[in-house]
Amino acid sequence: MFTSVLVANRGEIAVRVLRACRELGIRTVAVYSTADRDSAAVRLADQAVHIGPARARGSYLSVPAVVEAALATGAQAVHPGYGFLSEDPDFAEICENSGLTFVGPPARVMQHLGDKAAARVLMARAGLPVLPGSDGPVAGAAEAKETAQRIGYPVILKAVAGGGGRGMAVVRDPDALAGAYGATRAHARAVFGDERLYMERFVDDARHVEVQVLADRHGHVVHLGERDCSVQRRHQKLIEESPAPSLPAERRAAICEAAVRGAEAVGYVGAGTFEFVVTPSHDFYLMEINCRLQVEHPVTEMVTGVDIVREQLLVAAGEHLSVRQADVRPRGVAVECRVNAEDPARDFAPTPGLLTAFEPPSGPFVRVDTHAFPGWRIGPDYDSLLAKTIVWAPDRAQALARMDRALAEFRVEGLGVRTTLGFLRRVLAHPDFRAAAHTTGLIGGLRAQEAPAGKATAEQAAAEQVTGRRPVRAANE
Repeated sequence: MFTSVLVANRGEIAVRVLRACRELGIRTVAVYSTADRDSAAVRLADQAVHIGPARARGSYLSVPAVVEAALATGAQAVHPGYGFLSEDPDFAEICENSGLTFVGPPARVMQHLGDKAAARVLMARAGLPVLPGSDGPVAGAAEAKETAQRIGYPVILKAVAGGGGRGMAVVRDPDALAGAYGATRAHARAVFGDERLYMERFVDDARHVEVQVLADRHGHVVHLGERDCSVQRRHQKLIEESPAPSLPAERRAAICEAAVRGAEAVGYVGAGTFEFVVTPSHDFYLMEINCRLQVEHPVTEMVTGVDIVREQLLVAAGEHLSVRQADVRPRGVAVECRVNAEDPARDFAPTPGLLTAFEPPSGPFVRVDTHAFPGWRIGPDYDSLLAKTIVWAPDRAQALARMDRALAEFRVEGLGVRTTLGFLRRVLAHPDFRAAAHTTGLIGGLRAQEAPAGKATAEQAAAEQVTGRRPVRAANE
Protein backbone atom coordinates (compact mmCIF):
# COMPACT_ATOMS: atom_id res chain seq x y z
CA MET A 1 0.00 0.00 0.00
CA PHE A 2 1.08 3.58 -0.60
CA THR A 3 2.63 5.63 2.17
CA SER A 4 1.63 8.99 0.67
CA VAL A 5 -1.17 10.07 -1.73
CA LEU A 6 -1.84 13.48 -3.27
CA VAL A 7 -5.50 14.38 -3.83
CA ALA A 8 -5.77 16.40 -7.01
CA ASN A 9 -9.19 17.89 -6.36
CA ARG A 10 -11.22 20.10 -4.04
CA GLY A 11 -14.56 20.27 -2.24
CA GLU A 12 -16.46 17.34 -0.80
CA ILE A 13 -14.74 14.73 -2.97
CA ALA A 14 -11.29 15.81 -1.78
CA VAL A 15 -12.52 15.44 1.81
CA ARG A 16 -13.96 12.01 0.99
CA VAL A 17 -10.68 10.73 -0.48
CA LEU A 18 -8.58 12.21 2.32
CA ARG A 19 -10.67 10.36 4.89
CA ALA A 20 -10.31 7.06 3.05
CA CYS A 21 -6.55 7.52 2.95
CA ARG A 22 -6.45 8.34 6.65
CA GLU A 23 -8.30 5.11 7.47
CA LEU A 24 -5.70 3.17 5.48
CA GLY A 25 -2.85 4.87 7.33
CA ILE A 26 -1.75 6.80 4.25
CA ARG A 27 -0.14 10.22 4.57
CA THR A 28 -2.13 12.79 2.58
CA VAL A 29 -1.29 15.83 0.50
CA ALA A 30 -3.93 18.33 -0.61
CA VAL A 31 -3.52 20.88 -3.36
CA TYR A 32 -5.46 24.12 -3.27
CA SER A 33 -6.10 27.27 -5.24
CA THR A 34 -5.99 30.75 -3.78
CA ALA A 35 -9.78 30.62 -3.28
CA ASP A 36 -9.50 27.36 -1.29
CA ARG A 37 -6.75 28.39 1.08
CA ASP A 38 -8.98 27.91 4.14
CA SER A 39 -10.89 24.90 2.83
CA ALA A 40 -11.85 21.78 4.76
CA ALA A 41 -9.54 19.70 2.58
CA VAL A 42 -6.55 21.86 3.49
CA ARG A 43 -7.41 21.48 7.16
CA LEU A 44 -7.74 17.70 6.95
CA ALA A 45 -4.62 16.90 4.92
CA ASP A 46 -1.25 16.18 6.48
CA GLN A 47 0.30 18.63 4.03
CA ALA A 48 -1.15 21.18 1.61
CA VAL A 49 0.40 22.84 -1.43
CA HIS A 50 -0.79 26.01 -3.13
CA ILE A 51 -0.89 25.39 -6.90
CA GLY A 52 -2.38 28.51 -8.44
CA PRO A 53 -5.17 31.08 -8.71
CA ALA A 54 -8.90 30.55 -8.26
CA ARG A 55 -9.48 29.86 -11.95
CA ALA A 56 -9.25 26.11 -12.40
CA ARG A 57 -7.21 26.37 -15.59
CA GLY A 58 -4.32 27.79 -13.59
CA SER A 59 -4.68 25.43 -10.61
CA TYR A 60 -6.76 22.24 -10.53
CA LEU A 61 -6.46 21.80 -14.30
CA SER A 62 -2.74 22.62 -14.39
CA VAL A 63 -0.97 19.30 -14.96
CA PRO A 64 2.53 20.74 -14.34
CA ALA A 65 1.42 22.29 -11.04
CA VAL A 66 -0.22 19.10 -9.76
CA VAL A 67 2.64 16.82 -10.79
CA GLU A 68 5.25 19.18 -9.34
CA ALA A 69 3.35 19.27 -6.03
CA ALA A 70 3.23 15.46 -5.93
CA LEU A 71 6.93 15.06 -6.64
CA ALA A 72 7.96 17.81 -4.22
CA THR A 73 6.02 16.27 -1.34
CA GLY A 74 7.11 12.70 -1.96
CA ALA A 75 3.65 11.42 -2.89
CA GLN A 76 3.61 8.00 -4.48
CA ALA A 77 0.16 8.24 -6.04
CA VAL A 78 -2.35 10.83 -7.25
CA HIS A 79 -6.09 10.44 -6.72
CA PRO A 80 -7.98 12.74 -9.11
CA GLY A 81 -11.46 12.47 -7.56
CA TYR A 82 -14.07 13.38 -10.20
CA GLY A 83 -14.10 16.24 -12.69
CA PHE A 84 -11.00 18.31 -13.41
CA LEU A 85 -8.22 15.90 -14.50
CA SER A 86 -9.95 12.66 -13.51
CA GLU A 87 -10.62 11.50 -17.08
CA ASP A 88 -7.62 13.06 -18.80
CA PRO A 89 -5.52 10.24 -20.34
CA ASP A 90 -2.61 12.61 -20.90
CA PHE A 91 -2.53 13.44 -17.20
CA ALA A 92 -2.62 9.75 -16.30
CA GLU A 93 0.25 9.05 -18.68
CA ILE A 94 2.32 11.96 -17.38
CA CYS A 95 1.81 10.72 -13.82
CA GLU A 96 3.05 7.26 -14.77
CA ASN A 97 6.03 8.67 -16.68
CA SER A 98 6.89 10.78 -13.63
CA GLY A 99 6.96 7.75 -11.33
CA LEU A 100 3.51 8.47 -9.84
CA THR A 101 0.64 5.99 -9.71
CA PHE A 102 -2.57 7.37 -11.14
CA VAL A 103 -5.53 6.13 -9.10
CA GLY A 104 -7.76 5.24 -12.00
CA PRO A 105 -7.83 3.29 -15.25
CA PRO A 106 -4.69 3.06 -17.43
CA ALA A 107 -4.25 5.92 -19.88
CA ARG A 108 -4.89 3.63 -22.86
CA VAL A 109 -8.28 2.59 -21.45
CA MET A 110 -9.30 6.21 -20.83
CA GLN A 111 -8.14 7.06 -24.34
CA HIS A 112 -10.44 4.40 -25.80
CA LEU A 113 -13.44 5.23 -23.65
CA GLY A 114 -12.98 9.00 -23.41
CA ASP A 115 -13.90 9.32 -27.07
CA LYS A 116 -17.64 8.74 -26.69
CA ALA A 117 -18.18 7.92 -30.36
CA ALA A 118 -15.32 5.41 -30.44
CA ALA A 119 -16.44 3.89 -27.13
CA ARG A 120 -19.90 3.38 -28.59
CA VAL A 121 -18.47 1.35 -31.47
CA LEU A 122 -16.14 -0.58 -29.15
CA MET A 123 -18.95 -1.55 -26.79
CA ALA A 124 -21.22 -2.57 -29.66
CA ARG A 125 -18.51 -5.00 -30.75
CA ALA A 126 -18.45 -6.36 -27.19
CA GLY A 127 -22.16 -7.13 -27.49
CA LEU A 128 -23.61 -4.25 -25.50
CA PRO A 129 -26.82 -2.75 -26.94
CA VAL A 130 -26.44 0.77 -28.34
CA LEU A 131 -29.02 3.16 -29.74
CA PRO A 132 -29.23 3.77 -33.50
CA GLY A 133 -26.84 6.57 -34.34
CA SER A 134 -23.84 7.74 -36.29
CA ASP A 135 -20.92 5.38 -36.83
CA GLY A 136 -18.56 8.04 -35.54
CA PRO A 137 -18.36 11.84 -35.40
CA VAL A 138 -20.62 13.56 -37.93
CA ALA A 139 -18.62 15.65 -40.37
CA GLY A 140 -21.01 18.56 -40.64
CA ALA A 141 -24.60 19.76 -40.61
CA ALA A 142 -25.37 18.01 -43.90
CA GLU A 143 -24.19 14.64 -42.61
CA ALA A 144 -26.06 15.26 -39.36
CA LYS A 145 -29.25 15.79 -41.39
CA GLU A 146 -28.71 12.56 -43.34
CA THR A 147 -28.05 10.62 -40.14
CA ALA A 148 -31.13 12.05 -38.44
CA GLN A 149 -33.29 11.07 -41.41
CA ARG A 150 -31.90 7.53 -41.21
CA ILE A 151 -32.34 6.97 -37.46
CA GLY A 152 -35.46 9.09 -37.00
CA TYR A 153 -36.36 12.04 -34.78
CA PRO A 154 -35.98 13.03 -32.01
CA VAL A 155 -32.18 12.87 -31.97
CA ILE A 156 -29.53 13.94 -29.50
CA LEU A 157 -26.23 15.55 -30.44
CA LYS A 158 -23.36 14.73 -28.09
CA ALA A 159 -19.82 16.01 -27.78
CA VAL A 160 -17.29 13.25 -28.46
CA ALA A 161 -15.21 14.54 -25.52
CA GLY A 162 -18.23 15.42 -23.39
CA GLY A 163 -19.18 14.38 -19.91
CA GLY A 164 -20.97 15.50 -16.79
CA GLY A 165 -24.14 16.24 -18.72
CA ARG A 166 -22.53 18.97 -20.84
CA GLY A 167 -22.21 19.19 -24.61
CA MET A 168 -25.64 17.75 -25.48
CA ALA A 169 -28.64 18.97 -27.42
CA VAL A 170 -31.95 17.24 -28.16
CA VAL A 171 -33.44 18.05 -31.56
CA ARG A 172 -37.06 17.23 -32.40
CA ASP A 173 -37.62 19.40 -35.46
CA PRO A 174 -35.55 18.91 -38.65
CA ASP A 175 -35.59 22.67 -39.19
CA ALA A 176 -33.77 23.16 -35.88
CA LEU A 177 -30.99 20.65 -36.55
CA ALA A 178 -28.50 22.93 -38.33
CA GLY A 179 -28.69 25.58 -35.63
CA ALA A 180 -28.41 23.05 -32.84
CA TYR A 181 -25.45 21.41 -34.54
CA GLY A 182 -23.59 24.72 -34.83
CA ALA A 183 -24.35 25.80 -31.25
CA THR A 184 -23.44 22.42 -29.71
CA ARG A 185 -20.22 22.22 -31.72
CA ALA A 186 -19.20 25.69 -30.55
CA HIS A 187 -20.00 24.76 -26.96
CA ALA A 188 -17.97 21.54 -27.22
CA ARG A 189 -15.01 23.44 -28.67
CA ALA A 190 -15.12 26.03 -25.89
CA VAL A 191 -15.60 23.59 -22.99
CA PHE A 192 -13.71 20.48 -24.10
CA GLY A 193 -11.31 21.80 -26.74
CA ASP A 194 -12.82 19.27 -29.17
CA GLU A 195 -15.69 20.28 -31.44
CA ARG A 196 -16.52 16.80 -32.75
CA LEU A 197 -20.10 15.61 -32.28
CA TYR A 198 -21.86 12.31 -32.74
CA MET A 199 -25.55 11.56 -32.88
CA GLU A 200 -28.00 9.05 -31.40
CA ARG A 201 -31.72 8.48 -31.45
CA PHE A 202 -33.24 10.18 -28.39
CA VAL A 203 -35.64 8.16 -26.24
CA ASP A 204 -38.55 10.01 -24.65
CA ASP A 205 -39.95 8.85 -21.30
CA ALA A 206 -36.67 7.12 -20.51
CA ARG A 207 -34.94 6.26 -17.27
CA HIS A 208 -31.24 6.85 -16.62
CA VAL A 209 -29.75 3.77 -14.97
CA GLU A 210 -26.06 3.22 -14.34
CA VAL A 211 -23.97 0.30 -13.09
CA GLN A 212 -20.98 0.63 -10.76
CA VAL A 213 -18.08 -1.68 -11.63
CA LEU A 214 -14.78 -2.39 -9.92
CA ALA A 215 -11.84 -4.13 -11.56
CA ASP A 216 -8.32 -4.97 -10.43
CA ARG A 217 -5.08 -5.64 -12.30
CA HIS A 218 -5.49 -9.39 -11.85
CA GLY A 219 -8.49 -9.82 -14.14
CA HIS A 220 -11.25 -9.63 -11.53
CA VAL A 221 -14.29 -7.53 -12.43
CA VAL A 222 -17.37 -7.14 -10.25
CA HIS A 223 -20.45 -4.96 -10.35
CA LEU A 224 -21.98 -3.35 -7.27
CA GLY A 225 -25.48 -3.16 -8.62
CA GLU A 226 -27.22 -0.27 -10.31
CA ARG A 227 -28.34 3.28 -9.51
CA ASP A 228 -31.25 5.25 -10.91
CA CYS A 229 -30.25 8.81 -11.82
CA SER A 230 -33.34 9.90 -13.73
CA VAL A 231 -34.04 13.07 -11.71
CA GLN A 232 -32.05 15.63 -13.70
CA ARG A 233 -32.13 19.21 -14.81
CA ARG A 234 -30.27 20.08 -18.01
CA HIS A 235 -28.73 16.57 -17.95
CA GLN A 236 -27.32 17.27 -14.46
CA LYS A 237 -28.35 14.77 -11.77
CA LEU A 238 -30.14 15.97 -8.64
CA ILE A 239 -31.38 12.78 -6.96
CA GLU A 240 -29.96 9.26 -7.22
CA GLU A 241 -31.03 5.99 -5.64
CA SER A 242 -30.06 2.35 -5.45
CA PRO A 243 -31.45 -0.07 -6.38
CA ALA A 244 -33.28 1.35 -9.40
CA PRO A 245 -37.01 1.16 -8.54
CA SER A 246 -39.48 -0.65 -10.80
CA LEU A 247 -36.74 -2.45 -12.72
CA PRO A 248 -37.62 -6.14 -13.25
CA ALA A 249 -35.16 -8.62 -11.75
CA GLU A 250 -34.18 -10.10 -15.10
CA ARG A 251 -33.49 -6.65 -16.54
CA ARG A 252 -31.48 -5.75 -13.46
CA ALA A 253 -29.32 -8.83 -13.92
CA ALA A 254 -28.91 -8.25 -17.66
CA ILE A 255 -27.85 -4.61 -17.34
CA CYS A 256 -25.30 -5.44 -14.65
CA GLU A 257 -23.90 -8.36 -16.65
CA ALA A 258 -23.58 -6.09 -19.70
CA ALA A 259 -21.51 -3.60 -17.70
CA VAL A 260 -19.14 -6.33 -16.51
CA ARG A 261 -18.81 -7.64 -20.06
CA GLY A 262 -17.95 -4.17 -21.31
CA ALA A 263 -15.33 -3.64 -18.59
CA GLU A 264 -13.72 -6.99 -19.36
CA ALA A 265 -13.63 -6.20 -23.09
CA VAL A 266 -11.36 -3.18 -22.59
CA GLY A 267 -9.23 -4.44 -19.72
CA TYR A 268 -10.74 -1.93 -17.32
CA VAL A 269 -8.97 -1.24 -14.00
CA GLY A 270 -10.36 0.68 -11.04
CA ALA A 271 -13.81 2.13 -10.42
CA GLY A 272 -16.01 2.94 -13.39
CA THR A 273 -19.63 3.50 -14.32
CA PHE A 274 -21.58 2.25 -17.32
CA GLU A 275 -24.56 4.51 -18.00
CA PHE A 276 -27.65 3.24 -19.78
CA VAL A 277 -30.93 4.63 -21.04
CA VAL A 278 -33.88 2.38 -20.14
CA THR A 279 -37.07 2.55 -22.18
CA PRO A 280 -40.62 2.22 -20.79
CA SER A 281 -40.56 -1.42 -21.93
CA HIS A 282 -37.31 -1.92 -19.95
CA ASP A 283 -35.06 -2.31 -22.98
CA PHE A 284 -31.68 -0.75 -22.23
CA TYR A 285 -28.97 0.87 -24.32
CA LEU A 286 -25.50 2.08 -23.42
CA MET A 287 -25.08 5.85 -23.27
CA GLU A 288 -21.50 6.29 -22.08
CA ILE A 289 -18.81 5.08 -19.71
CA ASN A 290 -17.31 7.22 -16.97
CA CYS A 291 -13.72 6.28 -16.13
CA ARG A 292 -13.76 7.72 -12.64
CA LEU A 293 -15.49 7.88 -9.30
CA GLN A 294 -19.05 9.19 -9.61
CA VAL A 295 -20.57 11.92 -7.48
CA GLU A 296 -23.32 9.50 -6.51
CA HIS A 297 -21.08 6.63 -5.40
CA PRO A 298 -22.29 6.87 -1.75
CA VAL A 299 -25.69 5.31 -2.52
CA THR A 300 -23.92 2.20 -3.76
CA GLU A 301 -21.69 2.16 -0.69
CA MET A 302 -24.73 2.40 1.57
CA VAL A 303 -26.55 -0.60 0.08
CA THR A 304 -23.50 -2.84 -0.46
CA GLY A 305 -21.23 -1.89 2.45
CA VAL A 306 -18.31 -1.63 0.00
CA ASP A 307 -16.00 1.39 0.39
CA ILE A 308 -15.44 2.27 -3.27
CA VAL A 309 -12.64 4.77 -2.65
CA ARG A 310 -10.80 2.24 -0.51
CA GLU A 311 -11.09 -0.29 -3.33
CA GLN A 312 -9.72 2.29 -5.77
CA LEU A 313 -6.63 2.74 -3.61
CA LEU A 314 -6.13 -1.01 -3.13
CA VAL A 315 -6.37 -1.64 -6.86
CA ALA A 316 -4.00 1.21 -7.71
CA ALA A 317 -1.46 -0.26 -5.29
CA GLY A 318 -1.62 -3.55 -7.21
CA GLU A 319 -3.69 -5.47 -4.68
CA HIS A 320 -6.68 -7.69 -5.38
CA LEU A 321 -10.23 -6.44 -4.96
CA SER A 322 -11.38 -7.23 -1.44
CA VAL A 323 -14.75 -8.45 -2.76
CA ARG A 324 -15.89 -11.05 -5.27
CA GLN A 325 -19.24 -11.00 -7.03
CA ALA A 326 -20.69 -13.51 -4.59
CA ASP A 327 -19.81 -11.15 -1.73
CA VAL A 328 -21.90 -8.31 -3.18
CA ARG A 329 -25.35 -8.56 -1.63
CA PRO A 330 -27.18 -5.21 -1.80
CA ARG A 331 -29.53 -4.61 1.11
CA GLY A 332 -32.23 -2.00 1.54
CA VAL A 333 -32.54 1.29 -0.33
CA ALA A 334 -30.28 4.33 -0.40
CA VAL A 335 -31.16 7.77 -1.77
CA GLU A 336 -28.88 10.76 -2.39
CA CYS A 337 -29.90 14.39 -2.84
CA ARG A 338 -27.44 16.98 -4.10
CA VAL A 339 -27.78 20.19 -2.13
CA ASN A 340 -26.50 22.91 -4.43
CA ALA A 341 -25.99 26.62 -3.88
CA GLU A 342 -28.43 27.46 -6.65
CA ASP A 343 -31.70 29.32 -7.00
CA PRO A 344 -34.37 27.09 -8.59
CA ALA A 345 -36.57 30.17 -9.07
CA ARG A 346 -33.93 31.60 -11.41
CA ASP A 347 -33.39 28.49 -13.52
CA PHE A 348 -30.89 27.08 -10.99
CA ALA A 349 -28.52 30.01 -11.26
CA PRO A 350 -25.51 29.64 -8.91
CA THR A 351 -25.66 31.76 -5.76
CA PRO A 352 -22.15 32.36 -4.42
CA GLY A 353 -21.77 34.03 -1.05
CA LEU A 354 -20.58 33.76 2.54
CA LEU A 355 -22.14 31.00 4.64
CA THR A 356 -23.26 32.41 7.98
CA ALA A 357 -24.87 29.15 9.13
CA PHE A 358 -24.44 25.56 8.03
CA GLU A 359 -26.08 22.78 10.05
CA PRO A 360 -26.35 19.45 8.24
CA PRO A 361 -28.88 16.85 9.38
CA SER A 362 -28.00 13.75 11.35
CA GLY A 363 -29.81 10.82 12.92
CA PRO A 364 -30.01 7.10 12.14
CA PHE A 365 -28.70 6.07 8.71
CA VAL A 366 -28.07 9.64 7.50
CA ARG A 367 -24.76 10.51 5.85
CA VAL A 368 -23.71 13.97 4.69
CA ASP A 369 -20.64 14.39 2.46
CA THR A 370 -19.67 18.04 2.49
CA HIS A 371 -16.81 20.52 2.59
CA ALA A 372 -18.91 23.45 3.78
CA PHE A 373 -18.93 25.09 7.20
CA PRO A 374 -20.03 28.41 8.76
CA GLY A 375 -17.70 31.12 7.52
CA TRP A 376 -16.91 29.34 4.25
CA ARG A 377 -17.26 31.53 1.16
CA ILE A 378 -18.89 29.87 -1.82
CA GLY A 379 -17.00 31.23 -4.80
CA PRO A 380 -18.12 31.66 -8.42
CA ASP A 381 -15.27 29.65 -9.90
CA TYR A 382 -16.35 26.09 -9.16
CA ASP A 383 -19.29 23.69 -9.08
CA SER A 384 -22.15 24.81 -6.84
CA LEU A 385 -22.41 21.51 -4.93
CA LEU A 386 -22.55 22.20 -1.19
CA ALA A 387 -23.34 18.79 0.22
CA LYS A 388 -24.61 15.34 -0.64
CA THR A 389 -27.26 14.05 1.73
CA ILE A 390 -27.53 10.26 1.66
CA VAL A 391 -29.94 8.09 3.60
CA TRP A 392 -30.50 4.34 3.94
CA ALA A 393 -33.60 2.41 4.98
CA PRO A 394 -34.95 -1.14 4.62
CA ASP A 395 -37.34 -0.09 1.84
CA ARG A 396 -37.98 2.83 -0.50
CA ALA A 397 -40.93 4.31 1.38
CA GLN A 398 -38.90 4.56 4.57
CA ALA A 399 -35.88 5.92 2.68
CA LEU A 400 -37.94 8.72 1.12
CA ALA A 401 -39.48 9.60 4.47
CA ARG A 402 -36.04 9.68 6.06
CA MET A 403 -34.67 11.87 3.25
CA ASP A 404 -37.55 14.34 3.59
CA ARG A 405 -36.91 14.54 7.32
CA ALA A 406 -33.18 15.07 6.76
CA LEU A 407 -33.70 17.84 4.20
CA ALA A 408 -36.17 19.55 6.53
CA GLU A 409 -33.48 19.60 9.24
CA PHE A 410 -30.80 20.98 6.93
CA ARG A 411 -30.05 24.63 7.70
CA VAL A 412 -28.03 26.73 5.27
CA GLU A 413 -27.89 30.51 5.54
CA GLY A 414 -25.67 33.03 3.86
CA LEU A 415 -25.46 36.41 2.25
CA GLY A 416 -27.10 35.98 -1.14
CA VAL A 417 -27.04 32.19 -0.84
CA ARG A 418 -30.02 30.13 -2.00
CA THR A 419 -30.14 26.34 -2.14
CA THR A 420 -32.06 23.51 -3.79
CA LEU A 421 -33.35 22.17 -0.45
CA GLY A 422 -37.00 23.15 -0.88
CA PHE A 423 -37.05 22.13 -4.51
CA LEU A 424 -35.65 18.70 -3.68
CA ARG A 425 -38.43 18.17 -1.15
CA ARG A 426 -41.04 19.04 -3.77
CA VAL A 427 -39.53 16.49 -6.13
CA LEU A 428 -39.55 13.85 -3.40
CA ALA A 429 -43.27 14.55 -2.85
CA HIS A 430 -44.18 14.39 -6.55
CA PRO A 431 -46.69 11.57 -7.21
CA ASP A 432 -44.70 10.20 -10.15
CA PHE A 433 -41.52 10.05 -8.11
CA ARG A 434 -43.27 8.47 -5.13
CA ALA A 435 -44.73 5.83 -7.45
CA ALA A 436 -41.35 5.26 -9.17
CA ALA A 437 -43.06 6.20 -12.44
CA HIS A 438 -40.76 9.16 -13.15
CA THR A 439 -38.45 9.62 -16.13
CA THR A 440 -35.71 12.07 -17.08
CA GLY A 441 -38.49 14.51 -18.00
CA LEU A 442 -39.76 14.83 -14.42
CA ILE A 443 -38.02 18.12 -13.60
CA GLY A 444 -39.07 19.77 -16.84
CA GLY A 445 -42.67 18.82 -16.18
CA LEU A 446 -42.55 20.00 -12.58
CA ARG A 447 -41.05 23.33 -13.58
CA ALA A 448 -43.72 23.83 -16.20
CA GLN A 449 -46.47 23.14 -13.66
CA GLU A 450 -45.02 25.46 -11.04
CA ALA A 451 -44.25 28.44 -13.29
CA PRO A 452 -47.82 29.50 -14.16
CA ALA A 453 -49.12 28.86 -10.66
CA GLY A 454 -46.47 30.98 -8.98
CA LYS A 455 -46.28 28.03 -6.56
CA ALA A 456 -45.63 29.94 -3.34
CA THR A 457 -45.24 33.31 -1.76
CA ALA A 458 -41.78 34.88 -1.79
CA GLU A 459 -41.55 34.22 1.95
CA GLN A 460 -42.24 30.50 1.58
CA ALA A 461 -39.93 30.08 -1.43
CA ALA A 462 -37.07 31.84 0.35
CA ALA A 463 -37.52 29.77 3.51
CA GLU A 464 -37.59 26.49 1.59
CA GLN A 465 -34.49 27.42 -0.39
CA VAL A 466 -32.49 28.28 2.71
CA THR A 467 -33.55 25.65 5.24
CA GLY A 468 -35.70 23.11 3.48
CA ARG A 469 -38.46 23.87 5.99
CA ARG A 470 -41.87 25.19 5.10
CA PRO A 471 -42.94 28.22 7.18
CA VAL A 472 -45.45 27.46 9.95
CA ARG A 473 -48.68 29.38 9.37
CA ALA A 474 -51.78 30.00 11.45
CA ALA A 475 -54.82 27.89 10.61
CA ASN A 476 -56.65 30.85 9.04
CA GLU A 477 -53.86 31.83 6.68
